[in-house]
Amino acid sequence: MLAALAGFALLIGVSIAGVPIAFSMLAIGFAGFALFRDVNAASYMVGQIAYETAQNYGLSVLPMFVLMGNFINHARLSNELYDAANAFLGHRRGGLAMATIVACGGFAAVSGSSVATAATMGKVAIPEMRRFGYSDRLAAGAVAAGGTLGILIPPSVVMVIYGILTSTDIGKLFAAGILPGLLGILLYVAAVRYAVWRHPDAGPPGARTSWPARWAALRNVWAVAGLFLLVIGGLYLGIFTPTEAAGIGATGAFAVALARRTLTFPVLLQVLVETVRTTAVMFAVLIGGLVFSNFVNIAGMPAAISAWVGSLPIAPVAVIFAIIAIYFVLGCVLESMTMILLTIPVFFPIVQALGFDPVWFGIIVVVVTEISLITPPVGLNVFVISGMFREIGTANVFRGVAPFIAADVIRIVVLVLVPWISLVLPSFMK
Repeated sequence: MLAALAGFALLIGVSIAGVPIAFSMLAIGFAGFALFRDVNAASYMVGQIAYETAQNYGLSVLPMFVLMGNFINHARLSNELYDAANAFLGHRRGGLAMATIVACGGFAAVSGSSVATAATMGKVAIPEMRRFGYSDRLAAGAVAAGGTLGILIPPSVVMVIYGILTSTDIGKLFAAGILPGLLGILLYVAAVRYAVWRHPDAGPPGARTSWPARWAALRNVWAVAGLFLLVIGGLYLGIFTPTEAAGIGATGAFAVALARRTLTFPVLLQVLVETVRTTAVMFAVLIGGLVFSNFVNIAGMPAAISAWVGSLPIAPVAVIFAIIAIYFVLGCVLESMTMILLTIPVFFPIVQALGFDPVWFGIIVVVVTEISLITPPVGLNVFVISGMFREIGTANVFRGVAPFIAADVIRIVVLVLVPWISLVLPSFMK
């Protein structure tokens, strides 16, 4: 137990020092495992994990969904999504920021990446909002927060990792993420309304769009809607498995990019190289996380914590809120996938022992890790936006996301107290 705690402390320390998290987890996990067994056993363990991870058929969904997102990104569908949302919401006070949130949700439904969603929509929405006199805080905050929807609204790479680590049905996780994702969009829109109520000059209304123009703009998003319905609908109806859905989604995104004439040979080469690079990074982090998890397990930390929690005279839901509080703290120093890999081996046995649904807990974990993308000092989406628009400044972006963090806290409380929101759609799956 003490060795595992020391390992966690060392890992956080070297991560803050700038050591890549994949190598940090691999090295500390190897050393810790060797401490309890021996170097030969640790070497065999690392080799076996690396081999089995590379050969895992279920993990083939990761490069396929990454490829799907890259095709969609280069198909330049973000403009159409933003135009359609703006046509319906842009005439309201704060309407362009609301349209940005809705467009981020639409793009998240076919990209599966929060960073890609924030970066792509930032290029489209922030210049437009600044042109209409929106404050930099509101414009940047809306894009950074809207981008977090990328890991909740399916398809989601983080959900795939959670599903594989806990042997939870990935299709049910995808279905479970839909309603919480929509709830997130509604609460983010409410956060925009609050921001412009506090500071009316932060989001002046734009021009009203006629109804014929609105329907014309809506027709332009057929590709996103069709691809989402194809992938998630096929999963929901039991027509194909998550791995098959990933392949079909990548093929559909390829067809969309071809139909829009955006897929030249250089672009195709760029998409493939980006996919390989992203997949390699994800697999390195995954292997490192699994090695570290083996060290934590052999140190007895999950069993010790489960026994301790079981002896506490508190309600099970209080344990869930305590776990959420720990995620909030970890989110200040770690990014989302790393948190999943480090904490699930510790927390999941506790949740199972308390009798909670693993699909529901998966949604709670994804939503909490989603918040880490916009919380200081690590918030990845914040640094993506501040890097793209240096004149706005990182501090301004962090101030801009404050109302959206409050909205996320409300969403977490609602999802914990009302599990039905996460579980109703999976309950009807074939």
